Amino acid sequence: MEKVPPNKYKPVILFLSITLALSSIFYFLIIYSGTLSSGWGQFTMGLMWCPGIAALITMKILGRNISDLGWKWGKTKYQIWSYLIPLIYAFIAYLVIWVFGWGGFYDKAYVTRLTEAFGFGEIGNGLVIASYFILFGIFGTIRSASSALGEEIGWRGFLVPELYKTQGFTRTSLISGFIWGAWHLPILLFADYNSGTPSWYAMSCFMVLIISMSFIYTWFRIKSGSLWTAVILHASHNLFIQRIFTPLTEDTGSTPYYIDEFGIVLPIVGICFAIYYWSKRKELLPAPQMG
Repeated sequence: MEKVPPNKYKPVILFLSITLALSSIFYFLIIYSGTLSSGWGQFTMGLMWCPGIAALITMKILGRNISDLGWKWGKTKYQIWSYLIPLIYAFIAYLVIWVFGWGGFYDKAYVTRLTEAFGFGEIGNGLVIASYFILFGIFGTIRSASSALGEEIGWRGFLVPELYKTQGFTRTSLISGFIWGAWHLPILLFADYNSGTPSWYAMSCFMVLIISMSFIYTWFRIKSGSLWTAVILHASHNLFIQRIFTPLTEDTGSTPYYIDEFGIVLPIVGICFAIYYWSKRKELLPAPQMG
């Protein structure tokens, strides 16, 4: 690879500097309160929008067109797969957890709360779970996308295409994944963004998962030319893991060490998916021909 002039990195450095400056405000608010739910969750929403706002500011400073962030829809098949892939890897991971008894299916107390919240009465837990899965799987994705969009305008709208110009697929996936994961660490280490495991363990599992997922996000972003694949991937991931599979899993003692983004199973499954999309890297267009 040819040596890249130092000024080629200025857009990335500018973007990351603005992202850090904006994020610091919400890091402080969340860490000071100790919980992501502080401010009725609006501090967390604000944090998730910092990369997107930083990308818009960076584009303005650089005199670039905002349309270059990848707003076009692209081929619908990529959007459909973007929705399904998190469901597939989450289902595989949690099925392993349930089969081996590392967590139980299902948490009866949680399903009881769902029954009361839906006002269904005594209709059977199976129907309640199915209704919850379908309703949240459809309408919850739309709500989840509103926060995911803020991050993805920055990470996959700006950062990934910018890195891809000089670094190629593998390095772009690794670098953007590491940055994406590290950006979460202040609230993981100093607030309650954790499922209850020691910080070092949660951080290790989380970083492996995020970097693995970065290969999937980068592949779809470059292949489709669309920012929306990343938004849907992110929204689907957050929804199925944080709102469906994790709450439905019963704690059998050491369950936090296996479930969610901070347990060991999802990162292992994530590595398998990362290897698969890394093997498909030759299908991607070179940087100058990106959509």
